[in-house]
Amino acid sequence: MKKVFFTIGLGLSAFTNAQNYVHQAIILNEGKFDYNTNTILEPVTIGSYNPSAQFYNVVDTLEGMRFGSDILIDGDFYYVAADSKIFKMDLNSHQELASANCPGVRNLGIHQNKLIATRGEYLTTFDSYLHVYDATDLSLITAIDTIQGPKWATQNIVVDGSYAYVAVNNAYEWGNEKGLIGKLDLNSLTYGNEVDLGPDGKNPDNMFNFNGILYTVNNKDWSGASVSKLAIGSSSPTTTNISSAITGCGTSALRDNKLVYQISMETTLNEFDLGLMNNVGPISGHTINYYELAQEQISGNFYASETDFSSYGKIHIFDSQNNELSNFDAGVSPGTIVFDIRSMSAGVDELMQPISIYPNPASSYILVENSNGSEINVTDLSGKIVISTNDSNINISNLNSGTYLINANNQIQKFVKL
Repeated sequence: MKKVFFTIGLGLSAFTNAQNYVHQAIILNEGKFDYNTNTILEPVTIGSYNPSAQFYNVVDTLEGMRFGSDILIDGDFYYVAADSKIFKMDLNSHQELASANCPGVRNLGIHQNKLIATRGEYLTTFDSYLHVYDATDLSLITAIDTIQGPKWATQNIVVDGSYAYVAVNNAYEWGNEKGLIGKLDLNSLTYGNEVDLGPDGKNPDNMFNFNGILYTVNNKDWSGASVSKLAIGSSSPTTTNISSAITGCGTSALRDNKLVYQISMETTLNEFDLGLMNNVGPISGHTINYYELAQEQISGNFYASETDFSSYGKIHIFDSQNNELSNFDAGVSPGTIVFDIRSMSAGVDELMQPISIYPNPASSYILVENSNGSEINVTDLSGKIVISTNDSNINISNLNSGTYLINANNQIQKFVKL
């Protein structure tokens, strides 16, 4: 069902020496829906993970949604595709700013102020499989019908310049699988130039752009898996079979300059050379059946989720050598993982210093170093602000014992009240 990215202005030198960092990873937890009883057993949630504080927090619950399928970050906002609605959220407060009804919404792309949504649901017919919305208020600009647009369900989307490339898979319909890539002109909002990936390129589940070439990972007719390659602007795809079993849903990602993927129900993580279009071999250090894979762009750390699809979810973080650095619990079925990358000035030393809390643990007072007179918020683990001050020397004697968070200078740190 699944699957970019602040600027402190203190003179030109600060901008030219800007350093990027990962402010948060946003995770869409798909929850659990019982299709037999039509009951939501675990709701869809959005979580935020702060890699500096190593703290994960659920920031919103999408009530009434059977599942979630995509997140897209754009500027100070992010957009969520979930079952039958699109949500626009504030990237800092995670407050919902707007929503739009879009039954069958799957994936999202954005170009300037146009938000493109693909649509599709198994054995469900729509009169349009491609919608375009105003990104400001989520009003519908156009619904491209099945005469002018895709005739079958769409899923993945890649935006390159003023064009959006759309993968058509017919919602994985058994026995009637499709494998097409269509092209949407984002200026004229006209659709066309579909390219057929061929019999081994059916059922594209993932699509990405690497060096001007579109790659799709396909589940074919459920008899195996393949990778298709199509240069942007070309109509001649190349497809290579990679397995006699399917890759499943979403368990593939671009990592550095290679594709990594996992066969459904297996625990081996495989690597595929995109230039040579062949398998390199298994990657050591991975022994878990994953659900979603994503590489963080700054450090190159690799995030992989696992779940039993009903009661738990966990995210594992690996370095470039596939050593596990940490892991944390997330919601049920953690799917799409995206990274909020921001810029911090490297020209001013005090802004580069991380905040520090002393003593920690503490019973009466804490000192927040390097807060530089900014507002300091002390919150409990639910996100409720219990103290707000500009004084770096904070009286915490009235707080109950437990773990709290300090938020200052756009950083978060944990401390323990004794």
